[in-house]
Amino acid sequence: MPTRLNICDDASIHQLLSSLDVDFGSMPTRYNLAPTDQVPVIHYWEGQRLISDMRWWLVPNWSNGPSTTYPMFNARCESLADSRAYQGCFRHKRCLVPAHSFVEWQHSKQQHTPYLFSAIDQTLVFAGIWDYWTDGIEHVLSCAIVTTKASSEFEPYYQCMPVMLSLDNAEYWLDQKQDTSTLYPLFEPILPCQLKAVEIDSAYGNVNNKAEPVLTGNVAILG
Repeated sequence: MPTRLNICDDASIHQLLSSLDVDFGSMPTRYNLAPTDQVPVIHYWEGQRLISDMRWWLVPNWSNGPSTTYPMFNARCESLADSRAYQGCFRHKRCLVPAHSFVEWQHSKQQHTPYLFSAIDQTLVFAGIWDYWTDGIEHVLSCAIVTTKASSEFEPYYQCMPVMLSLDNAEYWLDQKQDTSTLYPLFEPILPCQLKAVEIDSAYGNVNNKAEPVLTGNVAILG
């Protein structure tokens, strides 16, 4: 499950957003986005497809407001239909989270090693859910990234991974007319494209470090 995201203002994200028919204006480069940071999210609002910055930590509309008591920046696919926090969003507020790359830590008895994962010449698209919370004064748009069991290629790094979508599947996930029962094939632990995996500097564990990640290992190709 991703714990850091990177957004790069490059040709691949412009192409993705154009393909998804999203009017995006500018897309500033942002590194080491961590849970509770603002991340770009593609969603529907009053019938219009938009891209908005949202808090990457879901705030259910019925809750008391933003909190980090429970880890809700990722949502396990097997919990979407039954969790009170997720089920309404799964039915009515599905979204897409684009990212140039994401970071996950490989755990061993000796150390935790951060790895950077990215696609080859394209922007990744994650399945997500979102919600809108307000107390009448404060207004919060928030999201969570949907995760699934790791594919065989990804499993050596972590036991689960974000649900990564092809362009066609991204459109299907966004389509609010689709019954949720038809969405489960999207959760199959299959990579939609090849990924590059490379070890990065451990300084990336500091959420205040917003610099471009420093690569420290050799690139492995997954898929």
